[in-house]
Amino acid sequence: MGFCGACALLALLFVSSVDSSEPFQTTVKPNKGSEVAVSSQLPDCTVCTVSGVNDAQSFCQPSLKLEPEKEVKLLFKCPQPVEQLYNVTITSLIECTKDACSPATVEVQSSLLSKFSRTFTWKLKAPEKTLVSLKVLRTGLTKAPHPCSDGRQYSAVTSETSKEVLTRYCEGGSETQLDLSDQGVVTLEAKPNTQVESVLFQALAAPMKRVMTVTIGPASTVVLTRDPGKEECDVCVTSGTSPDCHATEKTLKGAEKLPLEFRCLKPEDVFTVKMTTNIGCTQTSCSPASAEMDPDLFKGFRRTLTWDVTVPDRTVLTLGFPGLKEKSASENCEDGIQYTVSTMRIDGQMRTSSYCKDGTASQLELFGKTTVTVDVPKEGELDRTVFSSTAAPSRGRSLFVTSDPNTNLIITKVDKEADCQICVTEASKQTCKPQMYRLKNLRNASVDFTCPQPQKVFMVEINKEIDCTQTSCSGKPVQADNGFFPNYNRTFTWDIKVGTTQTFHLDFPGPGLRQIPNGGTCPDGHTYSVILYLHRAAPATIGTFCKGGPVTSVLGQYKGRVMLTVPSDVNLDPPDFQLKVGPYSEVTAIVRVKLPRGVSDTEFITPNYPKDFPDDEQILWDFSVPEMHNYSVQFSEHSAPECLEEGAAVEVEYQKEGKNPTRTSLTGPQPQHQQGGFNLTVKNCKTNLTLPGLSLRYSVSVMRSGHPVLCTLDLTKQEVSVQIEKVGSDPLCEIRKDSKEEKTIKVAKGETAKLSFLDCPNEDLRLTATELIACPNASLCAPTLLFVPTLDPCLPMPLHSFSWFFTIPHEATLDLVSPTGSLRQSLPGQECDPSSVVGVGEKDGSFIGNFCSNGEIQKLQIHSNISITATPQDVKRSKEPLLDVSVSPEIKETIIYRISPNLTSPTILVTPNWPTGMKPHSSVSWIVDLPWMHHAHIKFAISGLECENSHTRINVKHQEGGSDLLDINESEKMRTENTTARQSFYLNVTNCQPEGRDQFNVKATIVLERKTNLLPILLGLVGAVLLLLLILVVVCVVLRKKKSKMNSQSSIYMGKGNIFRPNDGHFVKTRADNDSHVYDYIDDSMVYGHLLTDNESIPNGMQVDSYQTFTGPTDNTLPVIKEPDPEPKGQYQSFLSPSDTFLPPRPRTPIGRQDSLGFQDRRMMDNELYTFKSTGDMNTIRLSGADMEPQLPIMDESL
Repeated sequence: MGFCGACALLALLFVSSVDSSEPFQTTVKPNKGSEVAVSSQLPDCTVCTVSGVNDAQSFCQPSLKLEPEKEVKLLFKCPQPVEQLYNVTITSLIECTKDACSPATVEVQSSLLSKFSRTFTWKLKAPEKTLVSLKVLRTGLTKAPHPCSDGRQYSAVTSETSKEVLTRYCEGGSETQLDLSDQGVVTLEAKPNTQVESVLFQALAAPMKRVMTVTIGPASTVVLTRDPGKEECDVCVTSGTSPDCHATEKTLKGAEKLPLEFRCLKPEDVFTVKMTTNIGCTQTSCSPASAEMDPDLFKGFRRTLTWDVTVPDRTVLTLGFPGLKEKSASENCEDGIQYTVSTMRIDGQMRTSSYCKDGTASQLELFGKTTVTVDVPKEGELDRTVFSSTAAPSRGRSLFVTSDPNTNLIITKVDKEADCQICVTEASKQTCKPQMYRLKNLRNASVDFTCPQPQKVFMVEINKEIDCTQTSCSGKPVQADNGFFPNYNRTFTWDIKVGTTQTFHLDFPGPGLRQIPNGGTCPDGHTYSVILYLHRAAPATIGTFCKGGPVTSVLGQYKGRVMLTVPSDVNLDPPDFQLKVGPYSEVTAIVRVKLPRGVSDTEFITPNYPKDFPDDEQILWDFSVPEMHNYSVQFSEHSAPECLEEGAAVEVEYQKEGKNPTRTSLTGPQPQHQQGGFNLTVKNCKTNLTLPGLSLRYSVSVMRSGHPVLCTLDLTKQEVSVQIEKVGSDPLCEIRKDSKEEKTIKVAKGETAKLSFLDCPNEDLRLTATELIACPNASLCAPTLLFVPTLDPCLPMPLHSFSWFFTIPHEATLDLVSPTGSLRQSLPGQECDPSSVVGVGEKDGSFIGNFCSNGEIQKLQIHSNISITATPQDVKRSKEPLLDVSVSPEIKETIIYRISPNLTSPTILVTPNWPTGMKPHSSVSWIVDLPWMHHAHIKFAISGLECENSHTRINVKHQEGGSDLLDINESEKMRTENTTARQSFYLNVTNCQPEGRDQFNVKATIVLERKTNLLPILLGLVGAVLLLLLILVVVCVVLRKKKSKMNSQSSIYMGKGNIFRPNDGHFVKTRADNDSHVYDYIDDSMVYGHLLTDNESIPNGMQVDSYQTFTGPTDNTLPVIKEPDPEPKGQYQSFLSPSDTFLPPRPRTPIGRQDSLGFQDRRMMDNELYTFKSTGDMNTIRLSGADMEPQLPIMDESL
């Protein structure tokens, strides 16, 4: 037991030795006049004086005072580091006379105990009314309420006995002097091991006074008043032979450069300044025209500045301010500067309004004598021009009013004491009324008010009469006209009249109305009231309503009024209501109510409540209750009348559709926890008017009935995951998975979950489904047709979207092809049908684009894991495949499009995620295949070419080699670029890391144009020219040969005209004057006789002097023309060979180019006479020679 105690003691000693700190020993000698005190902050820490031989004697205590000029050795003992646990206070006294201080220079013993926190204190002692100034040597000071960063904090107080708050300073400012008085204190706090300058201040003494020079305008008076609770201080005017001094109050009037002397340290803390200035106005101007104030006049004092403005009668005074806002009595202005404007009313009372700066009121129009007061705190800054003042004869306010014949304006005076009246000028005639004016059917009338602010004196009623017996009331909107008196308190009234057998319907679409107690007002200032004019009773107020509630329509009999009240400070913004006419109803009024979903408690009251409901009348409330909700009716307050008829009583009737009515009394049981819409009718009886009548206030409470839609979702047989998310704002919608309420339900593939949906409209839920298609081995991945699978029909909401997520190896690529043959990207102006669009994006969230079928994209290749999302309108029932996805080998680019441009319209290519921006450090290519005999014009629109690192590049080149058609990068600073491709081409776009927010986008527009092959055209033209030259050469040769040889004779039979032989020398006459070739008569029988058959008669002899017309062949076959054998060459030839004859071209003729002598002509008989064929070549023979030039006679030599 003893051994254990010894062990514990040793352990304690060991710990104590570890935690203790080494003692600190030093020798100090305070300067003369310094009081030094050392104290510890912990009871375990002491300071000791050490003396004797070998410092054997020591006296320790928690605190110690050192004597000046006495050297002493100190030992600091503390179990913790000593720097933060000891405080050293060094106090010195500065004594001053009325003109000097001792010491004159304030020094510190900077090396004294600098290891600890030190506080240097200087106390001042000076005669009364003496100012002591400490001039800061070296750097100046600045006011700083927070600790100084350099470890040296100054503070000062003018008097140790005063209640003045300590002012703290740090080094490094513009304050170079500290003004103090008797018993003032200055301190310097230095943190441990902080260096302090040895010389800090220079002390000066002088009689205490503060001198200033002021200038006071001739119309101003200044009163300086001393606060009795402050120190004594005289204010003196020193302009005379002897100072004029006052101790409590001094009045100063207009003076230039008036010298003032305050005989205290801080007169701004003692005196308040009240300055009053007079401004006089005529009916046209004010003098002075503006309230001017020197901002430096008595700056630092608390000032009250007052301007008294006098104006003659019937004069409007306009004061212009930089911008004010009116304040309440309990409200304070942020900068402490408060404006007060007081105006004398006609009854001699003052109307006062207070304002702060930074408002919208820039002008105040006043009537009568006005006083403007501005209260400025000590630290307040005031502009030189406080306000401007102008005066003008009082003409009031004028308005031009035009109204239709059915609109009445009633202007009523509400401020009975205001000196203002209404004057209306119409057709050069003016009429004035002091209290009320009714205006009807005005045409450019002038309405004048004799006061500057009539909106505070008058209210305006705009009444419109709607007679549905004269005009059509078929549901058109009824609107309030904002053009009448927009700044006045307005009441819009519509007086409605229908036939005695009709009712008027007031429909309030949109937010509906909420009933409030009669006489109440709405928060937004728009208060509606509906009033009925009954046949047998006084008007009844059906109800008072505000915007936003369950009341959707009100029906009434015969005549009624709709009233809308809007105050002057509210902009008119009412909901329009619709007016219709319906059939007669026995019920006095019908109020239709559509109760909201969820928990609600809506209150209703009978007409005129809390006054009496009219006798023998009835009102019906038609309540629409939402599905899956219960309602309860509770009568909270009612008064039952005394019915005059025996056995009569007030009836309360409930009616549901398809059911018999249920009747009860005011005190009977009311429906509780029921469902479905219902009607509530209250019927009054003939009552005793001397007693309280019928009144009723009741409430209808609605709560949810709770019938959830259940669904057991089984995904064990589908490779699909499902998510259901709440997207609506209805707080009543509840969705649960396995009895746990969720905001988002997720059911993974292979799971089975029990779902429930309570009070959730389909539009408040979003159903999305996903399928993961993984391909770990590219060689084993089969093509996949994407169909939207059918989900479990127990899900009550439609499918919003279906997504497929594809994962492939890094060395593989996904090919996307449309099952119909091609794809098209959805772009502005070329949008896809939403029912068949699919969105494609990369796994990292980078969007590529939306696509659909039938376009220019033959194939889309993506070297990445992707997601494909379908969002058709009826995706749940879609049976058509959307895409065909297959796996192919790796490509270098991120995305490759295979494009077949459109022949009839431009083809637009855009970078992925256009127009948001292409993914950084990615590339995309287009392989564009042009149709045969076409080339492409390509126009680029480029944005975002600024790169932070790497480079952007746009490159275009032909597929079959060749140089680049286009190659630009971010240094080109291009925004548009054009080029032309003559054949199929590649387009490649590479992105960098964009700089800033400007993202890189490229849009290329391709327009096809059919090629024009110039080479065959040029070759054809050259060949034609050569052929023409060859023909000319041949013609020239033939003409030359013809002239050089003898011309042969030839003859032609002409049906009409002359017979001639070319170049026949015997016929010297031309065809026009030579008839020798005309036959008088030709006997056809004799000419063609040898061609007839044996049994055909042949006339004997030849008949002459008669002509028989040629009628052509007598049978169906054409005769064969037999021509004689060619004559031997070298003998005389009677006819020219056709090849040797060159005649001009002939017109249409039966003689064709034939190589056979068996030519047949239908116009000639078969004999030698009419045959002109020869064995030579064919030549063109002109049958008419009327246009031929005459031939020269052939000389004998040529024969």
